[in-house]
Amino acid sequence: MDKYFLDDFPSLEELKKLSNKNNLPAFREANAHIHTPYSFSAFPDMETIFRLAKEEEIAVLGINDFFVADGYKAFNSGSVQNRIFPLFNIEFIGLLREEQKKGHRRNDPNNPGRIYFCGKGLDYPFNPGFFQNLRLKSVIRESQNQMKAMISKLNGLLEPVNPSISLSYENIKARYAKDLVRERHLAKALRLAAAEAYPDQEEQIRFLEKIYGGKKSKAGVGNTSQLENEIRSNLLKSGGGAFVEENEDSFLELDKIIKIIIKAGGIPCYPVLLDDPSGNYTEFESDTEKLAKALSAHKIGCIELIPCRNGLSVLRDFVTFFHEKNFLVTFGTEHNTPEMVPLTVTARGSEKLDDEMKRVAWESVCVIAAHQYLRAKGMQGYVLPDATTSVDQKRDLSLLGRLVIEFFLSKK
Repeated sequence: MDKYFLDDFPSLEELKKLSNKNNLPAFREANAHIHTPYSFSAFPDMETIFRLAKEEEIAVLGINDFFVADGYKAFNSGSVQNRIFPLFNIEFIGLLREEQKKGHRRNDPNNPGRIYFCGKGLDYPFNPGFFQNLRLKSVIRESQNQMKAMISKLNGLLEPVNPSISLSYENIKARYAKDLVRERHLAKALRLAAAEAYPDQEEQIRFLEKIYGGKKSKAGVGNTSQLENEIRSNLLKSGGGAFVEENEDSFLELDKIIKIIIKAGGIPCYPVLLDDPSGNYTEFESDTEKLAKALSAHKIGCIELIPCRNGLSVLRDFVTFFHEKNFLVTFGTEHNTPEMVPLTVTARGSEKLDDEMKRVAWESVCVIAAHQYLRAKGMQGYVLPDATTSVDQKRDLSLLGRLVIEFFLSKK
């Protein structure tokens, strides 16, 4: 294992002496949530991530893959080489069975009861503990069984149309995934297999339309991202010919997810969906006051948004409300689709965030940076063992995080 970059950092007292508190920027560009090729990502490799981050002058970047921390080592070394401060995060998909029965949606607009949930500022290396690790491996195994079943159903659709085209889990994993195979890898593999078998674009589209069961393609082959999204929607989602319903064992309960995050040294964080382009909200997020109370009841004091989904004015009001409630508020771009968009965080329609929102997000990112630093030094971080957050120390930790980040950025 390579050396954790925080291992060589000065002690708390030395850091305060070395740093100039009066010369700290109000904020820097930060992106606390990106997926990498270790789950699924628009980025082909880690090198591309850091090259683009440097071009866009991103100071802090957070890895946030589904279920796995396999990318931490490469992310740690890439951050040091490129002087971009890393946040070590993870994302889970859970299931609230009572909410599912009621038809109530959390932060998945299409699946009642399903919840996406993140851990922020985890320890490096990732260590959730023996029993939590077993539980996590079981969930991953079930998710991969689902992918294998989908591939089998895809091959059943392919065989009568073109028996020379056949997909395999091992090949998809070796060519397109680092370890965890997901739906988007299947869509990419099918798109590339179709392109290889049918160099003529019209023939390629006719082939796909047959696989779709006669449904006409709206994407065409010119936009590969759009085509992969179409394949996924037509074949791999509910109602599609290769859809396989997830086994309930593929999901963790929320309290177990939070236990894994706490045991691994992280900060529990709820990813907020907020408004869609039509101004709709899920049942859980429709009342901001109730949302804050519900999260606080679970000792969740951190929220995260992917602002490109949201209208600027709605986003501003929401961020202001939760900031005043003393929540940590972070932003990201996800990059969990084939589309390559900038790493710089913007609202829907590429509208720029105002300085106040950037300042709020920067303050929260600095708290997470301080949390990582304190944990690496064997001290108490922002979250206590019982998941209670140290809200009364938020300002001090934000300042400490600024010092940690600036010291890191200034190192040669």
